[in-house]
Amino acid sequence: MPRTPVAAALTLTALAALTACSGVAPAPSASASNPPPSSTAAADPAPTATAEPPAHVSIPSLGVSSDVMRLGLNPDRTVEVPPADKGMTTGWYTGSAVPGEPGAAVLIGHNDTRYGRAVFHDLRKITKGADIAIRDAAGSTTHFEVTARETVSKNAFPTARVYGRTTDRALRLITCDGAFDANGHPVDNLIVYAKRK
Repeated sequence: MPRTPVAAALTLTALAALTACSGVAPAPSASASNPPPSSTAAADPAPTATAEPPAHVSIPSLGVSSDVMRLGLNPDRTVEVPPADKGMTTGWYTGSAVPGEPGAAVLIGHNDTRYGRAVFHDLRKITKGADIAIRDAAGSTTHFEVTARETVSKNAFPTARVYGRTTDRALRLITCDGAFDANGHPVDNLIVYAKRK
C-alpha cells in the first residue's frame, strides 16, 4: 500500500506491498525534512499516540463502509496489508499518524482479491471535495476532504509526498491500479490525498 506524527528521530524506509496487489508503496522515511523518494527496508512502526485508533471508515460518495484493522510490519520488513479473505476491510498502518492528528495517516485497501471486488475497487471514481469519515474506537468521527488523486507506477512511488513529515492533519488512501504485469499484478498504485475538515 505510514508515526504519530512521523517523528524526526525515526529513520523509516519501508517497502509496502499489497499482497494481491503486490508491491504498493514504499513507506515513510525520515529524520530529514525531505525523505528519500524510494526505499527498500522498513523500521519498526512508531508507537501510537494517546489518540484513539481508527475503527471504521466510510466514503459516502462511493458507498464504502468498512471496519479498519491494524497493520504493522511483516517479518521481511514489508508493510502488512489486509488478508485477501478480508478484502472488504481497510487497514491502518500503525506506523503512520492516527487519523485526525498532525501528520499523514495511511489507510490501505485492496482493489480486488482472488475473492472478487474489494473495498477500494471504486476508489478511482472519487472526486475532489469528497467526504471521508473516520470513526475512532471511542466513537468520535473525524471528516476529511479529498484534495487530490493520482495514479503512479509502483517503480516511481512518491514516498516523500505520501509519507513525508507534515504538520497538516492529512489522510492518504492507497490501493492498486493500472494494467497487469506478467504475474497478474497491477503495475500502478492509486493514491488519494485528503485533509481534515
